[in-house]
Amino acid sequence: METKKNTMEVFQQEAPDVAKAFGGLIQAVSGMPALEPKIKQLIYIAIKASYGDVNAVKAHVPMAKMNGATREEIKEAIVMTTTVCGIRGVASCLAAALDIYDQK
Repeated sequence: METKKNTMEVFQQEAPDVAKAFGGLIQAVSGMPALEPKIKQLIYIAIKASYGDVNAVKAHVPMAKMNGATREEIKEAIVMTTTVCGIRGVASCLAAALDIYDQK
């Protein structure tokens, strides 16, 4: 049975210069002052859910919760994706997101 590797760890190992530059981009975007950190995390969750990226959603839920997001806000952010990209985000990410929220 193959162990699933952390995507970002593999990225950092295999392309360290690019991963470092990408990290800088994330820091620059995250550091923009207009939106609260909670709102930024809800946006990340919604975008990643719209792509069906369960692992990214699961990674961002604890960050959203740490920044004050409620279970209802996380649920609504994911459900909102149905209006622009159909049921994929709800079908692939909603249960996992709420499970992670409830665990931590």
